[in-house]
Amino acid sequence: MVGCFSIEREFPTPTPGMIKNRVTTRAEMLTMVGPPVQAGLEDGNLTWTWLHVRGGAAGETLSKRLHVKFDERGVVKSYADSSSHPKELPEKMK
Repeated sequence: MVGCFSIEREFPTPTPGMIKNRVTTRAEMLTMVGPPVQAGLEDGNLTWTWLHVRGGAAGETLSKRLHVKFDERGVVKSYADSSSHPKELPEKMK
């Protein structure tokens, strides 16, 4: 079977300084990257997750994920992002 697929919508990859722990708010996250695809609790803290997966005809699958944990005031407590996109890997490996 030959074809392409995409799961969830594309979102901007965070650059250094784009998201600041103890500074960036939920409203700012919505403006920067749009609504999350998942929301939940982690260690009692609200978490939001953005996910994008894209598959190509050559069997190549690319993915990226952004996971943000908020404190009780709705401010970013911590975040993690990962990507398998070739253009982003060299930057993330520094």
